[in-house]
Amino acid sequence: MNTKEELRRELDKTNCRTLALIEDLSDSQLDVPYHRGINPPLWELGHSAFFYEYFLLRELGKADPRMPGYDEIWDSFEIQHRNRWQRDVMPDKATTFDFYHRVLDEVRKRLDAASLDPREHYLCHYCIAHQNMHIESLIWARQTLGYPAPRSMTNASPPPPSSGITGDLQVSGGRYPIGMPTNSAALAGHEFSFDNERPGFATEIEPFSISKTLVSNREFLAFVDDGGYQSPGVWSYGGKWWLQEEGPAHPLYWRPRMGDGWQLRRFDQWIDLPLDAPVLHLSYWEAEAFSRWAGRRLPSEYEWEAAARGSKGSRFPWGEEMDGTRADLDGQEMGSGAVDAWPEGATKDGCLQMIGSAWEWTTNQYLPFPGFAVDMYPYMSTLQFGDHKTTKGGSCATSSCLIRSSYRQAYLPGRRDVFTGFRTCSP
Repeated sequence: MNTKEELRRELDKTNCRTLALIEDLSDSQLDVPYHRGINPPLWELGHSAFFYEYFLLRELGKADPRMPGYDEIWDSFEIQHRNRWQRDVMPDKATTFDFYHRVLDEVRKRLDAASLDPREHYLCHYCIAHQNMHIESLIWARQTLGYPAPRSMTNASPPPPSSGITGDLQVSGGRYPIGMPTNSAALAGHEFSFDNERPGFATEIEPFSISKTLVSNREFLAFVDDGGYQSPGVWSYGGKWWLQEEGPAHPLYWRPRMGDGWQLRRFDQWIDLPLDAPVLHLSYWEAEAFSRWAGRRLPSEYEWEAAARGSKGSRFPWGEEMDGTRADLDGQEMGSGAVDAWPEGATKDGCLQMIGSAWEWTTNQYLPFPGFAVDMYPYMSTLQFGDHKTTKGGSCATSSCLIRSSYRQAYLPGRRDVFTGFRTCSP
C-alpha cells in the first residue's frame, strides 16, 4: 500500500469483507452468547470505526468525536471484555452501522485529497491493518459459534492439488535477519510493520532441520489413537496443568464418527476429517506434546523466520511482493487444502505454507526485540509481552494485506479457538 490509490482500494476491500461477515447474520445471531475468545460482531464494527476516528481523523483533523461519550465503549482498553455484552451499555445495530459508515466516508474523503503526507499515509495504513485483524477475529468467532462459513470461502470447488513434497529442509547455520528495519521509510508507507517487529536485527542460527510441511490431521490422529492425551511423559509441566484444567481427549472441533473414524466441525458443518489437511485449533501444549511423542521439537521463532526468509531476509517465502494466490489466506480455502498444496508459495528450498493456512507455534515467549519502542498504539504489543507465545506465518483467515514473514502474533499457550497449527524440527 505504497500510494493513496492503493490505500483506497484496500480500504474498500476491507470494508466489503467486514460487512460481509456481519450483514448476513440475523439479529439473534448478532446477539452472541458470552465467550472469552470472541467479541460481539457489532462491537467489532464500532471498535474498527473508532480506531480510524481516533488515530486518523482526530489525530490529524483535530475533529470532535463522532459519538461523544462513547470512547469508553469502543476503546478495547477502556471497556472490560465481558462488558461488551451489556445491552444497556452497547449502542444498537442502526446506531453502530451509522457510526461506522460515517467514519469510513470521512476516511475516503481524506484519501481522495490531492496528496497525503507521510504521517497520514502511515496512520491510514495502520488503521486498515488493524481492521483486518478484526476480520480474522470475526471469522474465528463464526467458527467458535458454529455459524455458517464466510461467503469468501471457496471450498465448494475442489481443494488445491497436492505437490507430493515431504520430508525436512536442512537449514544451514549462519547469520540471519530477523524482524523489520526501523527507518524513515516506515512513515512513508514502505516497509510497513508493527512495533513488535522492530527494530530488526541479525542473529546467529545453528544448523537445524525443519519439516517442509505443517503437521496434518492424519499425523495428529496417530498421536490421538496412540493415547497421546493420556501419556504424561510427553506433556510438560505447563501442558499437564492445561490438560488437567481443560480435560481434552482430542483436538477442538473433532468428534468420533458413528461406527468408525472422525469428523471435524468447520463452521456449521460436520465433515469427515480431512486427513491430509493441516491440523488446526491446537494449543501450544498440544503441539509441544505431539512433538515430544514424535521424537521431534518445535522450532524457535528465529529458526522459523530463518527458514521462511532465508539469509537474504525476503518479505515472503517466495520473494518480495505479496501474491495471495500462493497461499491459503483471506478466508477462502479455510484450511481445506493438503499440507503439501500451494507449491508455488514455497520457499526456494521447498518449505510449504509458511504464509497462510495456520499460525505456527514457536517455542519463544512473546517478548520485545532489543531496542523496542512503542508505536502510535501503545497496547498493540505491550500487554502480551511475557505470558504469551509467539506464532508466525498467518492463517487461512489472515488477510493477505496484513501478513509477512516478519509478522509476529501473540497467543496464550492454552488457546485453541484461533487458527493455530505447527510444524516440527528434528531434535
